[in-house]
Amino acid sequence: METIAPNLPPDFAIRQAKALLVHERLCAEYGAPFRFFSSKDPLSELISALLSHRTRNQESHKAYQQLVARFPTWEEVRDAPTEEVQAAISPCTWPEQKAPRIQAVLREVSTRCDGPCDLEFLAEVPVTEARAWLESIPGVGPKTSAATLLFSTLRLPAMPVDSHHHRVAQRLALIGPKVGTEAAHALLSELLPPDWSAQEVYDHHEALMFHGQKCCYFSAPACQRCVVLDQCPFGQARMGDAHSLEPATSTT
Repeated sequence: METIAPNLPPDFAIRQAKALLVHERLCAEYGAPFRFFSSKDPLSELISALLSHRTRNQESHKAYQQLVARFPTWEEVRDAPTEEVQAAISPCTWPEQKAPRIQAVLREVSTRCDGPCDLEFLAEVPVTEARAWLESIPGVGPKTSAATLLFSTLRLPAMPVDSHHHRVAQRLALIGPKVGTEAAHALLSELLPPDWSAQEVYDHHEALMFHGQKCCYFSAPACQRCVVLDQCPFGQARMGDAHSLEPATSTT
């Protein structure tokens, strides 16, 4: 009989098997493997991730494009008057908070690297160490560190957890109902095989994200057409109560 390591919860093997089954079905449903959407270098991806916090993709993309158009180098962003950086990133939410935060991150990176730094050196560092290095920078959390490593040209297998991914994982009982987004990173990453490539980790993230966007909506989820309904306690309970069902509205 397979035994679970003492430091793992007793239901770990069950949740891991479910995570892999969900991965397989959702990847088939949404057409994996998925093409990486970004080709930014890691420092540029880090700044892009900071801009995207609590911001729609369209607005954060516009803010990033305005920023790099106004300041050709990250050193110029670092050293510019904060109000100019704030004006450049005005399309994103809370530019008055993000502008000084971005400049502080760039100063910290420059200090640690003793000058300009492109973060390419992280390619030679184990993922856990690379994430720890990034997350020790004030203002950089688990989602930002994972996005920097996975989405950038580094293509390292670190899994970000966005709000859609988090919601789907909770409804499937892959994590507990009170587990926040930040804490979910370690718990959900632990369920994935340690030898997975960056492409496999990216596919997993994208598949759960797409499911949250296209079926497992925040309100009125389309449980009746969910390909993982048999794995979902939330959906099964909801479908069992006809009075709780509402027409699903497609976002695609």
